[in-house]
Amino acid sequence: MPYLNVKICAPQSVETTNKVAAFLTELTADVLHKKKELTSVAIEYMPVYQWFIGGTSISSQDAKTFYLDIKVTEGTNTKNEKADYINKAFAEFEATLGRLDPASCIVIHEVRADSWGYAGESQEFRYIKGKSL
Repeated sequence: MPYLNVKICAPQSVETTNKVAAFLTELTADVLHKKKELTSVAIEYMPVYQWFIGGTSISSQDAKTFYLDIKVTEGTNTKNEKADYINKAFAEFEATLGRLDPASCIVIHEVRADSWGYAGESQEFRYIKGKSL
């Protein structure tokens, strides 16, 4: 049940929003083995005058940028899977948005299973319930 929060500093469009949501959902399922039907993606656009890299506004650069914050259950992915995800997500963002500033970031947070859940049950409860069946 990953939650993905994306901030994009590029021209806003329905087409770009749909592409980003689609590739992130697919990539999260394929590489991190998460269920598509439980993957939530929130996308927010930031004006170029509000985004700075190295103390310089991105508006003065010929590049786009983004920040992807993804939360997954702790211990459910290997280092190699996470590295592959970061690599492929960056490439997909670049294919969608155009040239990216190298400081565009992806952060994968691993949250303890007892600290989050959905439909009123923690991930840990689901795991224990599944073992007792």
